[in-house]
Amino acid sequence: MTSHNLSIVLVSAAAALRLAAADSSHAKYFDHYEGTKTCLVCHEEDAKNFFASQHYQWKGPAPNIANANGKMLGKINTVNDFCTNPMANWIGKVTNSRGETISNGCSTCHAGLGKVPGDKATAEQLENIDCLICHASGYRRDLYEDASGKPVWKPILWKNPVGMDSVAKRISQPTKVMCLRCHSASGGGANYKRGDLEYKLAACERDFDVHMGTDGGKMECVTCHRGEAHRVRGQGADLSGTDTVGRLTCNSAQCHKDAPHKQPVLNRHTSRVNCTVCHIPAFAREEPTDMDRDWSRSMYDKDADKYTAFITLKQNVRPVYVWWNGATKEALLGEPVPRLADGSVGVMIPLGSRGDSKSKVYAMKLHTARLPLLDGKNFLIPIVVEQFFRNGAIDPAVGAAAEDFYHVKDAKFSWTATSRYMGIFHGVQPASKALSCLDCHSPGGRMDWKALGYKADPLDTASRASLR
Repeated sequence: MTSHNLSIVLVSAAAALRLAAADSSHAKYFDHYEGTKTCLVCHEEDAKNFFASQHYQWKGPAPNIANANGKMLGKINTVNDFCTNPMANWIGKVTNSRGETISNGCSTCHAGLGKVPGDKATAEQLENIDCLICHASGYRRDLYEDASGKPVWKPILWKNPVGMDSVAKRISQPTKVMCLRCHSASGGGANYKRGDLEYKLAACERDFDVHMGTDGGKMECVTCHRGEAHRVRGQGADLSGTDTVGRLTCNSAQCHKDAPHKQPVLNRHTSRVNCTVCHIPAFAREEPTDMDRDWSRSMYDKDADKYTAFITLKQNVRPVYVWWNGATKEALLGEPVPRLADGSVGVMIPLGSRGDSKSKVYAMKLHTARLPLLDGKNFLIPIVVEQFFRNGAIDPAVGAAAEDFYHVKDAKFSWTATSRYMGIFHGVQPASKALSCLDCHSPGGRMDWKALGYKADPLDTASRASLR
């Protein structure tokens, strides 16, 4: 199912929520919507700000990547273990043997109309921004050809001026529905990539997420993530570039502060244990998530008439727990890969340790994969996955990417195991469903104490007995 189809599923959720910001009618500001240039009449400065943001450029300053060395980094110029790199798969209809569209490229979730982000905020680039994808409830788009035959994103109502005007005047702040149609659909399927961004968040109960629940905080994504000048707040353990400096934290003055519990022993934990450890006991609770993606093996989906990597999906997954001080080491394109103790390549490895006072224990998703490695260089190679989807032939898809990225023809490569740690931050459950002391502090409990730098469980046997 494409992200376009998945977003349709969310329409009923949007209607049910009657989201608070959805009453900002623009009917008095223009008569007819003529594309982004209509928005630019009033919002050119906003467009310039958005042009420079992560959501448009897909790269930015990377102060939290320990080996960035001042480079501007982001999904557009790094390699990942899901669809590998968007520049190898930007835009274009990929059809199966039945003539059905099976992919439209990575720009499906880019807030632009099809052009690759440029370095300068030219008129052409500003008019490429798709304001409605984030600000118009009910807006949908699909891939069409322009006058020159190039694929472009257009509203599905582009031949229906009355309907188009109605949607274009229905302007609001971004809603959960708008955010989730890309952030949940990324990676090839609902909740495949992040694991903690399920479509249920659009209209869930407090027991599923205390912040977003309709009977809980009733919060929108932008409640926490909204920044100034189209800069989105927040920094995960596996994000290269960032729009803002500093992480979102639970203990900020307007949220839970440093001592949110009545019990002093729990408040002592918050100095070294992130709130998510106890309050997100599991992720992918409704929609399974991709835990391993082996690009060296293909799967054929007969119903979709499409090939994919061999993907292992899991549901109700227990996080892994690691120290993180806010910095991450990344395997970058064109650089020899870093190896972990288990021999895998560390695509995204959070830095920190018990002895580092800036570190806390965080709940993470550990995603594993197999990716191609350029012989003689030890560089990770992206994959032209759109080519692979059609016929399942992996060697040409790797070879094409090796030539595009490294200018190597007839590249020789091998396959390597990879590891990526991804922070788990959504799906926060109420105190009644949080972990108890003995979930971690008991034989066979959740924590790998030695991996965390302890000789054994720091809570001794006598102390554990008093908790029973």
